[in-house]
Amino acid sequence: MKDNVKAIIHSFIQISCFIDQSQARMRLRIKRRVMQVLMISLVFMLTLRGVVTDPQTKLLNQECSQFKTPDTLSNFNSNFNKTFGDIRSQLRSSDVHFATSFSLDVFGMAQCRNYLSTADCVACVDAGVSQMARSCPAYDGAHVVFEGCFLRYEAHNFFNELTFQDNSGVCSINRSVSQAAAFNQVVEGLLPDLVAATPKMNKAFAATTRQVFDVGATATVYAVAQCIETISKSDCQSCLTIAYNNIQNCPPEADGSAINMRCFMRYSNTSFFPDNQITNIAPYLKGGGSSMKTGIIGAVVGGLSCLLLILSFFLWKRLRMSKEAGRGDISGINGLQGPQIYSYRDLKAATKDFSLEYKVGEGGFGDVYKGIIKNGDIVAVKKLAIISARINTEFESEVRLISNVHHRNIIRLLGCSAKGPEKLLVYEYMENGSLDTFLYGDKRGTLTWKQRADIILGTARGLTYIHEQFHVCIIHRDIKSSNILLDDDFQPKIADFGLARLLPNDQTHLSTRFAGTLGYIAPEYAIHGHLSEKVDTYAYGVMVLEIISGQRCSDMTNEPGKESLLQYAWKLYENDMHSELIDETLDPSEYEVENVKKIIEIALKCTQSPVSIRPTMSEVVVLLVKEGSVEQKAPSKPSLVQLDQNVIAGVSASTEPSVSGASLTFTDFKGR
Repeated sequence: MKDNVKAIIHSFIQISCFIDQSQARMRLRIKRRVMQVLMISLVFMLTLRGVVTDPQTKLLNQECSQFKTPDTLSNFNSNFNKTFGDIRSQLRSSDVHFATSFSLDVFGMAQCRNYLSTADCVACVDAGVSQMARSCPAYDGAHVVFEGCFLRYEAHNFFNELTFQDNSGVCSINRSVSQAAAFNQVVEGLLPDLVAATPKMNKAFAATTRQVFDVGATATVYAVAQCIETISKSDCQSCLTIAYNNIQNCPPEADGSAINMRCFMRYSNTSFFPDNQITNIAPYLKGGGSSMKTGIIGAVVGGLSCLLLILSFFLWKRLRMSKEAGRGDISGINGLQGPQIYSYRDLKAATKDFSLEYKVGEGGFGDVYKGIIKNGDIVAVKKLAIISARINTEFESEVRLISNVHHRNIIRLLGCSAKGPEKLLVYEYMENGSLDTFLYGDKRGTLTWKQRADIILGTARGLTYIHEQFHVCIIHRDIKSSNILLDDDFQPKIADFGLARLLPNDQTHLSTRFAGTLGYIAPEYAIHGHLSEKVDTYAYGVMVLEIISGQRCSDMTNEPGKESLLQYAWKLYENDMHSELIDETLDPSEYEVENVKKIIEIALKCTQSPVSIRPTMSEVVVLLVKEGSVEQKAPSKPSLVQLDQNVIAGVSASTEPSVSGASLTFTDFKGR
């Protein structure tokens, strides 16, 4: 019996050991399987480097078109939601990155970069719809450009239109690469290859990389080009050519993006698309991708060859720059390039040696001349009279930033000349000159009420753009009637902004250098130096009173005891007599008195104190286009009305007339 029990116990122990060993082996196999899964996942994630979810919603550009009237607001919102709801549904399908739709009077289009996942594409479009709804509420047209997608809608069918509106380039600021010479050369070879290859590729999309080989270091250039799917190959190539021109001067900045209504181009020294989206562009290039072969050969060549290559590049670059400076004209389609580099000699010839005959204006920062360049185009040439060490080191980067500001109500900076006795800026030329000559100059009384109303609204939209819609917030600081230029249709264009950071650090806006514009300066800025976008709002309000009355803001202070235009307007308003402010040269049949009174009230709201109760410029636009009276509490009188004499006593004021032409004055830039 005992033997049987022992045998049973022994068997049980053996079975237990076997079970323990089996469980141990099982646990080991499970651990191995888990490790294998983890390793496979790790390898998979490393393979898909850069596929981290990112809808790339950095805002590059946006613009609103004409405002929708409130009586169609509900219908518009319904059609807007239907259009982009359908677009969103289309984009949720696999491998769909482009969609159009329409509902009655809302035609919409959206395109994502082809390297985005479906989820990121939809997220980017959702962000774009929200951006347009927030920034352009009920406008009958708008567009928004993110790094990852593009959206546009209009009140008409624009799907097959070939327009190259809002062409510009955005360069990274203060983020240069270390291997500048070699990086520049690779970018300058890669982007033209993309221009040539992309129109021939599937869905007009190309994403590629190219190695940068330098002594002791290597890097990679990542680049993408893409066209809207509704345009032809030739139109795609034309569009990408303009896009390339807009960013070809970005290097050695590490990142550059070309903004265009019909195409997109970007390069960077860091990856912004997954490796599995890289396309081979070599078969679409003449010679089977000779530039790629050159890159491979360069990898084999030793350090001495690299040094010779860099030296050759510097010599070639210098020769090319001198040739470009010698041309001195604006090339491209309808002047839609980025900033052009002009030669001082050619601009001197274009202005007849800066003769008095060609002089069209003068200002605190220099004189303005009419210029006729070699191709016959007429431009405005500004001779900068800034004495500052900063202008020598930061001039070109500041010009590049300012030239990226594109809006129908903002004057276009075409280019510059940095080499010569003076720095020169080149602007588009406005034959009609500045607003002040039509209000109280030799053309007084020639503006109709409709033209004045368009100028008031257009200026508000331009200020809204530089305050809220451009990727860098710009405070103008010198809004006045002489800084509003008029195009052939008497539409306003804001001039004289930029390059404030080139001034000496100790120079302020309260210098007698800017005498003559004191009537426009907000009290918090004049007295305390407090600067915000509301400084421009205040000056805008004063200027609107000038447009309505046809009088200078400072005309009434020429004699002791007389009040300023702003004081006079407030007195009339407080007695419900503000219609008496209307310019007597206007034909009463052209306007409705109540509408003019409403605009006067909006102008007074812009001059209110404290600053916090002044409207933003986007709010001003809404008030202007909204039908009916201003349904808010009465405006609060600005402190400058009471303190006017004290301020004038503390700061040198002048009643000299403002001068016409494109003069560059104080502006401030703020990060968002």
